[in-house]
Amino acid sequence: MSETLTANTFGIEEVLKQLGIKQNNYGASTGTKHITTTGAKIDSYSPVDGNLIGSINTASAAEYEQVMKTAEEAFKVWRMMPAPKRGEIVRQIGDKLREYKEPLGKLVSYEMGKSLQEGLGEVQEMIDICDFAVGLSRQLYGLTMHSERPMHRMYEQWHPLGIVGIISAFNFPVAVWSWNAALAWVCGDVCVWKPSSKTALCAIACQNIIGDVLKKNNVPEGVSCVLIGNPVGDLMNNDKRVPMISFTGSTRIGKIVAAATSQRFGRSILELGGNNAIIVSEHADLKMVLTGAVFGAVGTAGQRCTTTRRLIIHESIYDKTIDVLKKAYGQLKIGNPLDSNNHVGPLIDKKATEDYLNAINKAKAEGGKVIVDGGVVAGEGFESGCYVKPCIIEAKNEYHIVQEETFAPILYVMKYKTIEEAIAMQNNVPQGLSSSLFTNNMREMELFLSQSGSDCGIANVNIGTSGAEIGGAFGGEKETGGGRESGSDAWKAYMRRQTNTINYGTQLPLAQGINFHI
Repeated sequence: MSETLTANTFGIEEVLKQLGIKQNNYGASTGTKHITTTGAKIDSYSPVDGNLIGSINTASAAEYEQVMKTAEEAFKVWRMMPAPKRGEIVRQIGDKLREYKEPLGKLVSYEMGKSLQEGLGEVQEMIDICDFAVGLSRQLYGLTMHSERPMHRMYEQWHPLGIVGIISAFNFPVAVWSWNAALAWVCGDVCVWKPSSKTALCAIACQNIIGDVLKKNNVPEGVSCVLIGNPVGDLMNNDKRVPMISFTGSTRIGKIVAAATSQRFGRSILELGGNNAIIVSEHADLKMVLTGAVFGAVGTAGQRCTTTRRLIIHESIYDKTIDVLKKAYGQLKIGNPLDSNNHVGPLIDKKATEDYLNAINKAKAEGGKVIVDGGVVAGEGFESGCYVKPCIIEAKNEYHIVQEETFAPILYVMKYKTIEEAIAMQNNVPQGLSSSLFTNNMREMELFLSQSGSDCGIANVNIGTSGAEIGGAFGGEKETGGGRESGSDAWKAYMRRQTNTINYGTQLPLAQGINFHI
């Protein structure tokens, strides 16, 4: 354990001042204007030290309606702005994020509990997606097709949807919003963001940061909106004015979002649970496995959707791998995540701590053998009650608890004999987000990445499950929801496709050679 360090050691009070975070904050904004909100008050406590950071008055139904009407009007103006001009504004937002990277990264770390390095890395993701979106603003391409009719031209084009609702989770309090917002903006959409109530101050900070850019460019109020409070999510899910909802969170809530949007023929991007596995082949480089598995399992205190939850190890190297892991876990430092000497910060709240303890007990009840013991860390510096020990449990893949996602640093380990068996075990869970194989055997690599290999949206070789670059589309299959965000052609989710045909001749031939004489 490192020596006890308080939040003030890291200048949190100055950070809050820089980011415009007050003791009492309003839970609605249309861009540069903050709306006086009258909903229930929520308090944001830091899991780092248990201290109150600030309070937010959440948005009521009336204030929700005010924001949505403003967003509707803003869309009429924003969609007519040339896409490269919208991209230029996003470029400026990226530059503003560069300017505020350190204070925003610290707030992310302090309010959510992830390490400072990860907090800064999350802001860097925001910067990177802005850069990606700038280039995209000049590449919103459509196809040209040959018509079967003479002197006809066919092509497709893409138009913005309108209001994009973004409902994000606490574990990535700012990056996931930016993945959606930057792309949606250059596509011509306006965005209404409902952040997690557990990390709502991060959302207010983002709105404060980009306010100068919006004002400087005369961006209409409503292009970038924030609404805070859980009832807002239900209103948005059932609102026909919101053609698309991007939801990040649990599979349970994701099913509710999907049902609500589909009932009104809306769209949804669902980024739900993960139950990610690393397969460790007998042909693996164990030094690389160590880095990938340990960071994957304990990074962000196990609170990533891409966290490594299962380690499927070849029986010939099982004991050796477990010994290496036990030594590595013995060196982990648990403590204040703003201190770069620590490896593991707190869980988000005490409820998460209870879920962690319950999962360990369930695994034991099903026959699991504890390899590295867990538990809550107590004492000076751990007053929040949210710090827990990373735990390793020998288990079977079919255990009920192993089939579930527990947002905590619990790693289940198990053996396999053949690569085919390992792939089947990896796939045999309800979720399908991220997967990984460590091997130097080319046959195993290709099999893992083939049609009969991993069934996940992300499949890596000699890289862990945790984390992803913005250049590739992010998302998973099965109960992970099937959504895709960020890179590649994920931008198409924020637009509607239109097929156009132009007849530049003097005759009107019908398709399929139909004759219709009048």
